[in-house]
Formats: sequence, structure tokens, C-alpha cells
Amino acid sequence: MGVEDGLEGVVAGSTSICSIDNDVLTFRGIDIHELAENALYAEVVYLLFWGSLPNESKLKNFSGELIKHAKLNSEVWDLLKRFPTKSSPMEWLRTAVSALSFYDPDSMENSPEANLRKSIKLVGQMSTLVAGFHRLRMGQKLIEPERDQSLAWNFLYMLHGKKPEELFVKVFDTCLVLHADHELNASTFAARVTAATLSDMYSAITSAIGTLKGPLHGGANEQVMIMLEKISDPSQAKKFIESALQNKERIMGFGHRVYKNGDPRASHLKRFSELLGKKTGNLKWYEISTIVDEVVRQQKKLLPNVDFYSASTYHYLGIPTDLFTPVFACSRIAGWCAHVMEQLSHNRLIRPRAEYLGPRNQHYVPLDQRSL
Repeated sequence: MGVEDGLEGVVAGSTSICSIDNDVLTFRGIDIHELAENALYAEVVYLLFWGSLPNESKLKNFSGELIKHAKLNSEVWDLLKRFPTKSSPMEWLRTAVSALSFYDPDSMENSPEANLRKSIKLVGQMSTLVAGFHRLRMGQKLIEPERDQSLAWNFLYMLHGKKPEELFVKVFDTCLVLHADHELNASTFAARVTAATLSDMYSAITSAIGTLKGPLHGGANEQVMIMLEKISDPSQAKKFIESALQNKERIMGFGHRVYKNGDPRASHLKRFSELLGKKTGNLKWYEISTIVDEVVRQQKKLLPNVDFYSASTYHYLGIPTDLFTPVFACSRIAGWCAHVMEQLSHNRLIRPRAEYLGPRNQHYVPLDQRSL
């Protein structure tokens, strides 16, 4: 094993976008709790891109820009409709985002102005892609976004085909806020590594999506929901988890490499899970989650991370389980783009060294002298 496998504890770069310090998560210096309680996702995207919150006029204009780009032209859809919808949603999304570059005149332009334009487009387009994929695979008609509504409203509208309730929109918008950035997580680091080679924005975001696809990064909430559905009944939750722990099975959604005293985002998602459970008249998923949470806390001394209660929250919002990770991308696209732009503003090729652990002083042996 290397001294620092996984780069744990290694500072690999500097950023002014996001910080995690003593279990406090901030975006541009603003505590995530303040943002979750007060900010709209569009405000947070603006904050990540420009470094400050917008005034009312700027927010209105910026929100309009995001929704304007949420509508994909027919030429793009004609291509995307040819993709196999039996593929996994993350495979489809990864390839769809890469394909967007074909139709963007700025695709190979790496100026700050061009990258800002691409970033705004990508934030607007991501939720349309995810909702559109689901409708395509269900054989349903694509729905265009409404110009006077938010990205959160439009995603639920385009996904379900009906205007969403105000509470659902508020909860989902805050979920987007909570997931918008998280310092040098695996996908963000992958995006910055790609950008550092002076590749283009779409390549960097495609790298990020490919990294997010891995179950150790973006797929945990999906695995949490699969577990909750296996348990099915609150009365079986304690027995199920105790048995899983006894068999040394990993319980997804608990613990975090950078948080020692709990993920600050988890409390908001737990509240949302309960709120939506009451709203839908079905507290089962929330109740199972709280029992699992209690047992794991007691027996493993682990606290839930952002993935654990987001599973039941997304389920209550009517989001299919295999779309949980793509929905993560709908939010994190803001952070990815902000980090790519920051990387390019003071770029240096990211090229770390490795600690060599293999044999030394070896020599070439001719083929006819090698042992079987």
C-alpha cells in the first residue's frame, strides 16, 4: 500500500469556490445551512460562477438565461433519440453531454467568455436531458420547459408530465442547492484534470460524469433506496440491518472521508424525507430510514451522509431510483463548470507523481532464456 493511497489528506490544489473545514461546508464563504434555508438554486449557480450573490435584476436575467438554454433544439433531439434507451441512464447522459459539443459553436473555444456561455448552457440543459431520457425510454412524448419557471419546477414537470406542487418544487430546488458543489470530490477533480490539459469544457464535464457514474461516488443513494425497498416494512428494519452488520455487509449512505462529525447536508434531507412522507401520506420510507440510521449509529458509530436521506426524499418526489445519480449531475454541473473555469483561470497541468513499490534492478531476459 502506498503512503497516501486515494490521495487521502493530500492538498491537490487551491480554490475559492468551496471549502470543507471542521465539518463546515461553505460555497464562496457562505455556510451551506444558510444557503439551504434561504437560497434558490439559480442564486447558488450564480454565486459559484461569479463569486457573489446576484441582486434581484441579475437573478431574474440569469434565471431566464438558464431556462432559455433548457430547451434543446430538434437537431439535438434527433441525434439523442437514436441512442439506445436500454442503456443505463448514466451511460446515456455521459454520451449525450459529449454529443452536445457537436451543436455548440463555442465547443472548442477556451476563452473565459466562451466557457461561461457553455457553463450556463450546460446547467440549463442537464435537467432537460435527464427528464427527456426517462420519457424516451417510457415511450412518452417529450415536454418542453416553461420559460417562466425554475429549473427545479421544469425538471419535475418534464419528468412527470404535470405541473408539480409547490412543496415538491421547493424541496427539489433545495436538493439542487445541497449537491451543487463539494470541493475536490472525485468527479470535480477529474473535470479539473481534463481541463488542465487545455481540453474543452464538454470533455471536462464528460470526464466528471464518467467519474460520478462509479458507485463509490455518485451511486450511493441509488443503493440506499434499493436497500430500503428490500427492507420494505419498518418492523423489519432493525433485524435486517443488524443481520447485515453481523455479516459485515457495507451499509451505503453512512460515513464520509472528509467529515468526522457528520455531513452538514444530511439534516436537511432527513427533514425533507419526513416532510414529504407526511405530504404523501406514506411515512414508511422515512420510518425505515430512521431505524436504519439509529442502528448504524449505535453499532458502527457512523453518521448518515448526503446520500442516505436523499434516497427516500427523491423517491417521494417520484424520481425513479436509477435516475438518482443523473439527478446528482443536474445539480453538480454548477460546481463542475465553476471549477473548470477556475482551473483555466490559473492553469497548470495536473501531473502528480506516484510512489513506486515494484521490484528494482531488474534486467531484460532474452525470450529463449525465460523460464516457463
